[in-house]
Amino acid sequence: MRLKHVKGSEEAIASSALVVQDPKEKRGKWFSVFGNDNSVRIEIGMGKGRFITEHAVRNPDINYIGIEKYSSVLLRAIQKVEAMEKPVPNLIFICMDATEICEVFGEKEIDRIYLNFSDPWPKDRHAKRRLESRQFLEKYARILKNDGVIEFKTDNRILFDFAVEEVEPAGWKIDAITYDLHGDPAVNEGNIMTEYEEKFSSMGNPIFKYIISKNL
Repeated sequence: MRLKHVKGSEEAIASSALVVQDPKEKRGKWFSVFGNDNSVRIEIGMGKGRFITEHAVRNPDINYIGIEKYSSVLLRAIQKVEAMEKPVPNLIFICMDATEICEVFGEKEIDRIYLNFSDPWPKDRHAKRRLESRQFLEKYARILKNDGVIEFKTDNRILFDFAVEEVEPAGWKIDAITYDLHGDPAVNEGNIMTEYEEKFSSMGNPIFKYIISKNL
C-alpha cells in the first residue's frame, strides 16, 4: 500500500517535543528521558497512535514509546496528542525503522512490546522483514526483560499462522492465543482497539492475537 506523503511532515516531526530526535543516544537510559524508573513499553508500527496513546492515558505509571517509520503517519499521532485536553507525560514517539531496535534500546530495557496489524510482507522472499519473524524475535529477546511479553494482533490469517509457526523455533513460548479476540472474554479483557482493528472488526473480520514470552 502506497502512503500519501504529507508535505512538511519531516519538519514538523523534527520540531516536536513529543518526538525523540536522537534515540540511539538514549540507549540504556530511557529512564532519564521520562524522569522516572517506571517500566517502559513500546509499540512498533504504531500507525496513527490511537492504541498506545490510550494505554498511556489509562496507565500513567507506565512509560510508553510509539515507534513509526513513516513521517506522514507519525504526524497524525503527534497532532492527536497535541490536541488533547491534558498532556500525556508518559508517552513519546520515535521515527525509525524497526531493524534498528537494538541500537535504540539496551539489553532487557523493555517490559512489553506491542505489534498491531503489522505489514504482512506477503511475498515469501520478504518473510524476514515481517515484524513477527524469527529474525525480529531474536532482536526483541535482547531488549525485553526476562519476564516481558510480546502482544500481537492482526486480522491477517496468513500472517498470524506464520507468526505462530515462528514462535517455538525462535525460542519463545505462547502464553495465550485466540482466533477470535472479540469473542474471547479472557484474552479480550482490557483490550484497546487500534484504528485498523475497529475498521476490520466492524466488517465482521475476526481478530487474531497471541501473547508470547521468552522460553528461559
